[in-house]
Amino acid sequence: MLHHYNVSMQQLSRKVKAGYGIGDLGGNLFFTMGGFYFLFYLTDVVGLAAGLAGTALMVGKIWDAVTDPVVGYLSDRTRSRFGRRRPWLFVGAWITFGSMVVMFYPPIGAPFVWALLATCLLNTGYTLINIPYGALTPDLTDDFHERTVLNGWRMSFAVVGTFIGAGAVLPLVAAFGGGAAGWTGMSAVTGAIIAASILIVVATVREKPHTGERPTQNILRSYRQVLSQKPFLLALIPWSLHITGVNIIQGALLYYFRFIYRDEAAFQIALPILLASAIVWIPIWVRISRSIGKKASYNIGMSIFAASVVVFFLIGHLAGPRVAYVIMAIAGIGFATQYVMPFSIVPDVVEYDYAENGVRREGVYYGLWTFMSKIGQAVGIAINGWVLQLFGYREAVAGVAVQQTDTALIGIRLISGPVPALFFIAGVIVLHFYPITNEYYRVIQEKITARRAAEGGASANGGTSE
Repeated sequence: MLHHYNVSMQQLSRKVKAGYGIGDLGGNLFFTMGGFYFLFYLTDVVGLAAGLAGTALMVGKIWDAVTDPVVGYLSDRTRSRFGRRRPWLFVGAWITFGSMVVMFYPPIGAPFVWALLATCLLNTGYTLINIPYGALTPDLTDDFHERTVLNGWRMSFAVVGTFIGAGAVLPLVAAFGGGAAGWTGMSAVTGAIIAASILIVVATVREKPHTGERPTQNILRSYRQVLSQKPFLLALIPWSLHITGVNIIQGALLYYFRFIYRDEAAFQIALPILLASAIVWIPIWVRISRSIGKKASYNIGMSIFAASVVVFFLIGHLAGPRVAYVIMAIAGIGFATQYVMPFSIVPDVVEYDYAENGVRREGVYYGLWTFMSKIGQAVGIAINGWVLQLFGYREAVAGVAVQQTDTALIGIRLISGPVPALFFIAGVIVLHFYPITNEYYRVIQEKITARRAAEGGASANGGTSE
């Protein structure tokens, strides 16, 4: 007889929620460093031209994106006494730690080639973490709202990781003596934090027994079938657009505060304000989503974020850092939805697929989800580098920043406002057509219950016929 592990409508323990959630502390520390500092490090410490730096990071992210579906496909087929996902997390934690140090080690040989190879290595390690980690969510609960709560915990830790990335990186560089050696020392500390957060997930979270059908299609057919699911596409496209916009604004802010405000210290104040606002609003948006739904909450939040960056473009350079702090606090209200809503939407799509097709392929979905995230990051980073190059940005000489022209300052302002706002608005428009509501999800669960009953009956009949 086939036994099914059913956690529907059950509350997860605080230990499970915290143990799972802390993994995204490391994940968002990595994401924040990539968004805020990788391009800056290559242009203003290594001395690469902005266009070359953006291109190197883009190629590394594309490589990262290509490996995501492969890891998702393989993790779906992994069988071990530790589960399908945790072995990947364990290995990925150690690779990420080592490659983080390599990324910020003074280049050996051609700086462009070094940056390219180091980025590919680092992103490979992170892929081994990120895909299996995301695919754990459906294994922990299949309750519609409990997933939102679980991802609220996850994204609260994510904001903490972002805080560390935003507020600790430059002080750590200074603590290790500044210059190239300071960046290397900083990378060892942050790499250790990322690895430790993932190892905590490995130690505290247990996967439920896997009883579903093991996917048998080849990798290309599996991804083609998943991409034919309309609900998934209508969630995937907005996610990738929003990620692109977020990476553009992240990469622009340090340049903005350094060259327009001439006050890097203000950057260390503005980011915590943005993130503190987001972390306060995450649980509020979780509650709001129970009333108006995940889609509406996400769209309202990203509309607020888009409006905030446009206002920042229009008045930020005239009003000074104090007004920027206010704008950051308002932007954080909307930015909070980017942390929690997308990751509570994906498991619903996974359940939709199982209800319709009878196959559980979480790794495929999360592989594609992260694939498009990485493509969005690649495009966002490349746009920043190319726009800066187009508007005449001058990279540092021997690690020392040079004065920028008025044209270059306009380029910095553009990637701090209207350019990312266009991506946010496009994402809101597409997500408007996403179909899975709370009511629709109840229908999905009814189909799953019927399917499980049929599978159980077929298993029982098979047992009596031997």
